[in-house]
Amino acid sequence: MLMRGQGDGPSGLPVELIASAPAVRHWERCDAAVAPDRLSRLRLDSDLEEAPDSCIHIARLAPISKMMTSALRAARGAVNGLQQRAYSSQVSSPRHLLSISDLTPNEFTSLVRNAAARKQAVKASTAPMSLTTSLTGKTVAMMFSKRSTRTRVSTEAAVTLLGGHPMFLGKDDIQLGVNESLYDTSVVISSMTSCMVARVGPHSDVANLAKHSSVPVINALSDDFHPLQTIADFLTIHEAFPSPKGSRSSLGLSGLKVAWVGDSNNVLFDLATACVKMGVDISVASPKGYGIPEPMRQLITSAAKGVGSPGKLSETTVPEDAIKDADVLVTDTWISMGQESEKKKRLDAFAGYQITNELAKRGAAKEGWKFMHCLPRHAEEVADEVFYSSRSLVFPEAENRLWAAVSALEGFVVNKGQL
Repeated sequence: MLMRGQGDGPSGLPVELIASAPAVRHWERCDAAVAPDRLSRLRLDSDLEEAPDSCIHIARLAPISKMMTSALRAARGAVNGLQQRAYSSQVSSPRHLLSISDLTPNEFTSLVRNAAARKQAVKASTAPMSLTTSLTGKTVAMMFSKRSTRTRVSTEAAVTLLGGHPMFLGKDDIQLGVNESLYDTSVVISSMTSCMVARVGPHSDVANLAKHSSVPVINALSDDFHPLQTIADFLTIHEAFPSPKGSRSSLGLSGLKVAWVGDSNNVLFDLATACVKMGVDISVASPKGYGIPEPMRQLITSAAKGVGSPGKLSETTVPEDAIKDADVLVTDTWISMGQESEKKKRLDAFAGYQITNELAKRGAAKEGWKFMHCLPRHAEEVADEVFYSSRSLVFPEAENRLWAAVSALEGFVVNKGQL
């Protein structure tokens, strides 16, 4: 099928472009120098079935630069739009896990409880670590454009526990949106696998993968959100503060308080959303200029809608104020991947934000307070006296990434989002 687009070429002469998808995709490779007195009609006659993508047959040339004109852009948009709509009409829309906002309180509770149950089942078994064969014959594509330790290990182990095959695609194997559009990548990989687990930079990358995927997409970290970490964190809190016996409809954590001391980042955004949904108060202490951006603040507070007793979000620049009456103290890196050039500036800004026993005492945290960190940890963020103490939950929290991944895979791949 040939598509038509119109626009202005050099010297203001009108250009009409008629092109097929291969021609449009590869026009940028064509170095055509055309005199302004040539015909004002351009036809790129490349048939989808008969001509290879690299082949462009030009029947009539017009005054057009070698790079894309407005006519070319119009044709490209028309071709892509029709192709994507045609493909979307042929596939069902699976359910994805891109952020905690995608879940109702009951669904989030279900994921945490299932993670706890799976962990208990494996720990109680004398057999080799295995769960079910629910993913037997299924391949899970792990698309990582950022380096990882806990996320990669936990995801590969989770897929294996469920009987599936984890296929790791790192930045040297696949470059999202670089040599191939996210649309093309999503359509192709989802046609060969049962799930995509993506660890990316911009959240738009994982969102676009999900938009065009025919299989579930699970966000293993983006610049905006980290839902698997939040499931693991709530499993950790649930284990440290057990809910009353017989309480199955919730996690029984309502009334607890979490204090976040440090940079406002992707881990915080999902953690705070879950706190609001689950009736857990969360107080955030960040230096001026490093607090929660307004769009994220609105997203977090909107989680209270429809919740009977939602948790409250409060913000301050004073760590001691955030820590007051807190059950759990949490921090994370002050310098995320891609912010290395800001190191000195950030270290200066976060002076006084290190988690120490003295800070907890000055801030009047609850007597039995616990500490959490998603790792990797740096000494400036938390003192050894806390990190390696009996108050620290960091290593159980890290292990719980495995059970969070197991629960998410079962919920979205095996049970197709019926949580």
